[in-house]
Amino acid sequence: MNIQEFIGHYRNHPVLFVGAGISLRYLDNAFTWDGLLKHIAYELKGNNEFYLDIKAESRENGLYDYRRVATKLEKEFNKILSDDRYGKFKDINDIFYREMEAENYLSRFKIYISQLVKQLDFKEDMREELSELKKIRKNIGSVITTNYDKLIEDVFGFEALVGNDILLSNPYGSVYKIHGCYVDPSKIIVTQDDYQQFDEKYELIRAQLLSIFIHNPIIFLGYGIGDENIKSLLKTIFTYVEPNSEDAERIRDNFLLVEYEQGSMSHEISAHDIDLEGFSTIRINKLRTDDFKEIYKSLSNLSLPVSAMDIRKVQSIVKDIYSGASDDGTSIKVNITEDIDALDNRDKILVIGSAKSISYEHKNSSSFNSEYFDIVEESNHNLIKLIDKINISAQQWFPIYAFDTISPDLEEAARLKEQQVRKITGYLETQPKTVETEHTKLQEIFDDGTVTRPNELNAIMWSTWNDKISLDEVEAFLKKMPDKKGTGYRRLLCVYDYKRYSV
Repeated sequence: MNIQEFIGHYRNHPVLFVGAGISLRYLDNAFTWDGLLKHIAYELKGNNEFYLDIKAESRENGLYDYRRVATKLEKEFNKILSDDRYGKFKDINDIFYREMEAENYLSRFKIYISQLVKQLDFKEDMREELSELKKIRKNIGSVITTNYDKLIEDVFGFEALVGNDILLSNPYGSVYKIHGCYVDPSKIIVTQDDYQQFDEKYELIRAQLLSIFIHNPIIFLGYGIGDENIKSLLKTIFTYVEPNSEDAERIRDNFLLVEYEQGSMSHEISAHDIDLEGFSTIRINKLRTDDFKEIYKSLSNLSLPVSAMDIRKVQSIVKDIYSGASDDGTSIKVNITEDIDALDNRDKILVIGSAKSISYEHKNSSSFNSEYFDIVEESNHNLIKLIDKINISAQQWFPIYAFDTISPDLEEAARLKEQQVRKITGYLETQPKTVETEHTKLQEIFDDGTVTRPNELNAIMWSTWNDKISLDEVEAFLKKMPDKKGTGYRRLLCVYDYKRYSV
């Protein structure tokens, strides 16, 4: 069976279990566990001999226990920095003492780890594959990772959860960082004591993750077949699930391990037996390949009854109902009705009923503006098709070009394209000459005293339309604009959309 057929059988939103191999694939500043500890030891000592010594001391049954290695390295690292306040690691000591003044103890060793993985240094030659990875967000329930960096949060826009925060979370749209995150060095799990405390304290977290594993397909990315994280997970599952039961068989069928094999373009799924100490042999599905694009395309094309994006929106509404108030502070009123048309169009509506008696149409075009980049990055065909069903008046600013590129069979595309260009050119013709600058950077426009503050967005529009400013810089600016319902945002978005996707 190939990867498209395998994923095509999914009937629920898959969950990704992401390891260091994914960060290594896309980042220049990523490490394996061994590589991270070796790098720190080298920076500390100036050679590899100290690291090789503690690694040799941590060998057992032919394998290296990196928890023990990390424990020994942390002790030496913290001692040397304590004795050398203003040396090579002065910045780490600065953070340590600042936190101590606030009665917050942090290990210098873990502070340094957090600094090493804080920035995301993307590999330029992997940008195209990363764009394919982003598109699967609409079909992914959540992500579980042992990585400390923020790669997954950056790519998917999911909420990062660490420690006990996992217990209070919704399973959709979350990144469960079970070994901690760089933003809080105190929660990084790397030494023997860290793992022991994790095993003792996080029984409820494991129970929640177990529920996800039982009910969703699981795809392992960035791990090898012998990885202890995978073996530990399988042991946990089959401690609670009878190995020969129907549940166990369904879980095994849903498991997929993607193992990296350099240069391989294989798409074929094979069965693989994993021998678990104290358990019977467990058979799982495995794909050895270097063609991750095919995996991402298969996930992006997965057709499910409800998108993960819609489920996240429902969770947001249900959260408001639970709390009794929405994010803007207004009270929530729950209407139980059989007549949808009787409800105010401004209300948030969660409909439960027969598909034969309930129809749903997206009646508001504003979300296509405010969620523009998410929709484009995900290539959300099903949502884009609704453009033909909503009312977009001739006076509205609406960015159609990117949507038409993704779904070229839109009936309204030709009319909306003409409307978009007419509104842009017509508006720019009414602007004063002061917006027509030769600046090539946004900051130069902001610093130009001849451009008044009310005209800054108009100057950016003019500069974008006339190819003065990089579209990448305009895109970053649009994504950071706080008011994505304002007219200024919509105007600039229409210019960006045309310049990026009209050719």
